[in-house]
Amino acid sequence: MQQYCVSNNPYESPWWKSLGPGFVVAATGVGAGDLIAAAVAGQKFGLAVLWVVLLGALFKAVLNEGVSRWQLATGTTLIEGWIQRLPRWVSWYFLVYLCFWSFLVAAALVSACGVAANSLVPGLSVHTWAVLHSLLGAILVWTGRYSVFESLMKVLIASMFLIVIVCAFWMGTPLSEFFAGVLIPTIPTGSSKLLLGLMGGVGGSATLLCYGYWIREKGWSGRELQRRTWFDLGSAYCLTALFAMALIVIAAGAQPGDASGKALILALSERLGDLLGPVGKTVFLIGFWCAVFSSLLGVWQGVPYLFSDYISQIGRKPASTALNRTRSYRGFLLYLAIPPLALLFFQKPLAIVILYAVAGAFFMPFLASMLLIMNNQRDWVGTMKNGLLINIALASSLVLFGLLFGFELANRFF
Repeated sequence: MQQYCVSNNPYESPWWKSLGPGFVVAATGVGAGDLIAAAVAGQKFGLAVLWVVLLGALFKAVLNEGVSRWQLATGTTLIEGWIQRLPRWVSWYFLVYLCFWSFLVAAALVSACGVAANSLVPGLSVHTWAVLHSLLGAILVWTGRYSVFESLMKVLIASMFLIVIVCAFWMGTPLSEFFAGVLIPTIPTGSSKLLLGLMGGVGGSATLLCYGYWIREKGWSGRELQRRTWFDLGSAYCLTALFAMALIVIAAGAQPGDASGKALILALSERLGDLLGPVGKTVFLIGFWCAVFSSLLGVWQGVPYLFSDYISQIGRKPASTALNRTRSYRGFLLYLAIPPLALLFFQKPLAIVILYAVAGAFFMPFLASMLLIMNNQRDWVGTMKNGLLINIALASSLVLFGLLFGFELANRFF
């Protein structure tokens, strides 16, 4: 088994002081697309769709728990398990998906960071801010340790959470309406596709796999750490759900008009300026920046682990140093930080967008099915085999994300 750098021993300090990887992976999953989806849902359908966010966060927490369950039970990452125990097409599909997904997600994140920074400090252009954020993220990851990265992420997470929650309370939405939207599932006419997309977007996609590497950096290994990962992920995804629900509350109350994409977030900030004054607008934009920059940092730091681990396993040569110090890790970090910048200046080729969208939509049902197969093999995971409730949740997520995949295929090819 590969050797990894451990930042601290989880048995030497109270359990609550070592929490963090769950918050990091949850914040990484809150990208610009998820912010926009939540804003659109609130703008079009109001508080009636709040329950969707809660359900989506639950499904993502179950999937992430499956990733940690496999690793704690076997001592190997999920990618190691795919390569060592499953047909070769599984790992090849993942590699293709990872390259497409990483390239376009990186472009989207740097663009969103550019928009957010330009809205706060318009002295530099959106493209200039985008390049600066991409390079700054790469430098911080290249030179920093995991403990420094996690501390910075916690600051950004706390800031974005508090800011958006405060703005939502500032809107003065009655608590009775809020709880009705959370506790009483309703599907407004014409909302099914958007709600499925919102549910699937909460909490990320491929970044779920990064959790396994971040808990190794914390020194979490062995079956006795399962309860800690439960609490870590449960707390993190509760905050993620609250963040997305707060954004829906803000959009429902502000009604930013017919803007779309990143322009919708800016239109939302303008409406908050009208309703709450300049301070409300500025504070919201700071929260938007914290959300997208924390997502960028999480992708820059976590996703190269996936590629480096894959290369190490395919080559059958375990890394002699920590994965985040290997050439493959740093090479993929540069792949994230530099080539996608070209898409800031050129329109994305249609074929790439279609392949990315289809591969991305297939990843979540793919992950759910893999966890159903791997974590139900007693010969592989022993007593940590999935229980009935976990299997029901994984099967439900497989159906949900399978529907999303079907919608994506229909939209792209029919």
